[in-house]
Amino acid sequence: MDSVTQFALGSAVGEAVLGKKVGRRALLWGGICGTIPDLDVFIPLGDPVSDFTYHRSFSHSLFVLALLTPVVVALITRLHRHTREYRRHWFLLVYLVFTTHVLLDSFTAYGTQIFWPFFTTPMTWSTIFIIDPLYTLPLLAGITAVLVLKRRVELGRRINRIGLGLSCVYLLWTVGAKLHVSHAVTQTLAGDNIAHAGVFTTPAPFTSLLWRIVVMDDRGYYEGFYSVFDAGEPIRFTHFTSRRELLEGVENSRAVQRLQWFSKGFYAVTQRDGELFISDLRMGSEPTYIFKFKVGELSKPHTVATPPLQIEANPDLSLLAVLWQRIWDPSIDFSAIATGTSQPR
Repeated sequence: MDSVTQFALGSAVGEAVLGKKVGRRALLWGGICGTIPDLDVFIPLGDPVSDFTYHRSFSHSLFVLALLTPVVVALITRLHRHTREYRRHWFLLVYLVFTTHVLLDSFTAYGTQIFWPFFTTPMTWSTIFIIDPLYTLPLLAGITAVLVLKRRVELGRRINRIGLGLSCVYLLWTVGAKLHVSHAVTQTLAGDNIAHAGVFTTPAPFTSLLWRIVVMDDRGYYEGFYSVFDAGEPIRFTHFTSRRELLEGVENSRAVQRLQWFSKGFYAVTQRDGELFISDLRMGSEPTYIFKFKVGELSKPHTVATPPLQIEANPDLSLLAVLWQRIWDPSIDFSAIATGTSQPR
């Protein structure tokens, strides 16, 4: 999730665990600990593909964070010596904040390697978009209440607990919505006799009311959108070609194999002006993907591997309005509009 959400979640958890005993220090250190795992983005790992695929690995491991917890607690009790009698509570606060951070990240499409180094496949439940105001706002309301209601401290803490509860309920809602969408996808694929090798469902930006579906086949992939208000209507899919045969000659390169593994097979291969690209289909939508990398150059008889280079995404933000309309109007073909093969209605 985004940094604001993780700081807010950490602060809310910290306040709930230890706020009554150490005051606003719990709020502050909860927010700091909620930020620590994401500091791995400042560690250069050699190339863009490594930076992409090793983010949320060791820094988000439940085992590594368990080892880090005593270090953080020692720092806290050194800075706040008068709180040493609550050392056990500080341990609970720090590790609980770490745990809620990495588990929440596992609910996104990016995923988290929570069992690193023993099991490195990212946990990717993909039920919530990386920025979702309906999850974050209750947390912000709770920690704001604690800060503002100085003379009604207990009321502020109660509001904080309510905010935490509402965010948890909303997260459960996203799981239920995903199950509902997955059922609709299964029905559409069976009804349309679409052969497929894999299906990935993920929320559209900033909402859990609209979902994007990627269906892989041997020629490429389908993209479709489904709203929780579509009332069982079949999903309209648009097919796109993936030129996987162009990987011949670079299929054994580290960058290609790493991207294939990290994307769990949900990737597209394209070429432009003699350059070869791989896009992670799970994050973004046609024709713009957040993580797209140049991995080679076309040359006869085979493609030649090049040092990986991340291609900057330039999403058309005006399409967000169309995306919002799609929540309520199933007649809108968002994929066709985004790729320029149709006009908004």
